[in-house]
Amino acid sequence: MLRLLKLELQKLLLNRTSKMLIGISFILPFFVILLSALKINVFGLFTLNLGELGIFNFPVIWHLNTFFASYFKLFFAIVVVSMIGNEYSNKTLKQNLIDGLSKREFISSKCYTILFFSLLSTLLIGVISLGIGWYYSSAINLSHVLEGSTFLIAYFIKLVGFFSLCLCLAVLAKRSAFALAFLGIILIAEWILYGILSWNFEAETVAKIHNLFPLQSMYNLIEQPFQRIAMLKFSRQKIDLTYDYMVHFHEIAIVVLWTVVSIYVAYRLLKKRDL
Repeated sequence: MLRLLKLELQKLLLNRTSKMLIGISFILPFFVILLSALKINVFGLFTLNLGELGIFNFPVIWHLNTFFASYFKLFFAIVVVSMIGNEYSNKTLKQNLIDGLSKREFISSKCYTILFFSLLSTLLIGVISLGIGWYYSSAINLSHVLEGSTFLIAYFIKLVGFFSLCLCLAVLAKRSAFALAFLGIILIAEWILYGILSWNFEAETVAKIHNLFPLQSMYNLIEQPFQRIAMLKFSRQKIDLTYDYMVHFHEIAIVVLWTVVSIYVAYRLLKKRDL
């Protein structure tokens, strides 16, 4: 495993564009720290201090950080599809196979790289969230700190699932641009199907089917935190806001299933293809 991971990391670090994109994907999460210290002057009437709203306290910070950080995955997604696109365009895939690397090992090296960077990104978000939450939370105890840390697990699975789908599309398309285009097509197709289903089935049934789609299932792992933040304010006014924002096992299972399917399809495509 370490040999295959080291081989793949060497390829990425020798590529200037890949290094830049990887760097951006790891630098952007630190902007949450700047956001926490931001003070907004609202038309000169009053100053809005985001840190005083309680959105950076434990356990909300886990939800907030992982939600916004999940959008930064697009930068590394470009790296993932480039890993495959460059193999075809530079003919290094064929050379690696000639040198004794099997097709299973080739796919495994990409998967190990995805797991490595997903884990690294999760640890980074975890450290940033701990730092911000520790600074802003008034009452801190271990159970309170760990209460929302399950969002880190959801974040890790979400990254692995999304990057595995990108890997599959890159093997299918052989070109980075086409793979990203297919990703956009899948997103559009999901919403078109959602619209068609809405005309023929009840809303509850449509929602259940929609939640099985690959991109939607990944989004469902970490729901938007804005309604939860609103609940912090309105709960004091005894206004009931129903909102299920927790991480659920069945949502994790769906994404894990799509991850396995994506990797398997990528391997079968590569195995059957004449290189």
